[in-house]
Amino acid sequence: MATSGKVIRCRAAVAWAAGKSLSVEEIEVAPPKAREVRVKMVATGICHTDEHVLEGNFPDVDFPVILGHEGAGIVESIGEGVTSVKPGDKVILFPLPQCGECSFCLNPDSNYCLKSHLTEPQNLMPDKTTRFTCKGKQIQHFLWNSTFAEYTVVPEYTLAKIDAAAPLDKVCVFACGFSTGYGAAVNTAKVKLGSTCAVFGLGGVGLSVVMGCKAAGASRIIAIDINKDKFAKAKEMGATECINPQDFKKPIQQVLTEMTGHGVDYSFEAIGTADTLIAALASCNMNTGVCVMVGVLPAGSTVPIDPFLLLSGRTCKGTLAGGWKMRDSIPKLVASYLEKKFNSDLLITHTLPFAKINEGFELLRAGKSIRTVMLF
Repeated sequence: MATSGKVIRCRAAVAWAAGKSLSVEEIEVAPPKAREVRVKMVATGICHTDEHVLEGNFPDVDFPVILGHEGAGIVESIGEGVTSVKPGDKVILFPLPQCGECSFCLNPDSNYCLKSHLTEPQNLMPDKTTRFTCKGKQIQHFLWNSTFAEYTVVPEYTLAKIDAAAPLDKVCVFACGFSTGYGAAVNTAKVKLGSTCAVFGLGGVGLSVVMGCKAAGASRIIAIDINKDKFAKAKEMGATECINPQDFKKPIQQVLTEMTGHGVDYSFEAIGTADTLIAALASCNMNTGVCVMVGVLPAGSTVPIDPFLLLSGRTCKGTLAGGWKMRDSIPKLVASYLEKKFNSDLLITHTLPFAKINEGFELLRAGKSIRTVMLF
């Protein structure tokens, strides 16, 4: 390509400080170095994690930064040593790397990677420099994705080549929201045929959990949210019942236990508060019940749990990116999507041009959108 090896000037939404709107600016994007890939973005979803950063609730993120981690695009150029993609390939970028070399990547039962931000910050590229500048200032990366830019540079192990037939404006949500929720049900909980599930929180991730429970053959899927406007969407995706905790005088865990006899087989917390995590744990049955924590609690939170909830055999576990090894799994998920095994398109309620990115965040804050996809 004519741009290969050159600095590219393009637009990006820069977060200059916490609590402020994003600012669409002209930035310079440096060429990729060894084992790096420069991608021309086509579409990116807005995830609640991006909002957590803007609220100042995400650890180890410095400003100014280019956010975004639910992106799909086309490879523009590659650095030395890159073998898995070539210019022109369609790719999905994702926030959980798969380096293929660390002890976690080499463990078939693990989907973690030691390159993840939970082990070391991903504010700079692996060589500890940035590829972004704006108005003469260095701009930080976010989760090595920074998809809120027309061009971005990422390490090779944070993207995967996907089928050329895939619509990028639809499959970009596989980078985080859809795969996290769907995988929480099918991989982390391993929901069984005929089982009963409860899903707390019906945002993009919670609704993806509902889809995963349905795909796994759950017989009852109870969807829980205080925003009843989300109930129709939840039923469309497979929820059998929808309940609003505000409609009851008793705690929601008691309601769920009475509805099911002894509690649900699987519960999923997809909101990110201590109260809902405690309720989700208490609502699954006392012996074989599994509670999966999908939502991200604010940094520094603690959750007081009665140990007797666990003594009788309940399990409480977390999930990271839905338990998928991302580089291996994303192309397979896209193939399943193209075979119409699930309809993740239902998650996308709004599509906006990139210049209106702040409107996308307003829709998220107002609870009006499930997923807004920004198009470049």
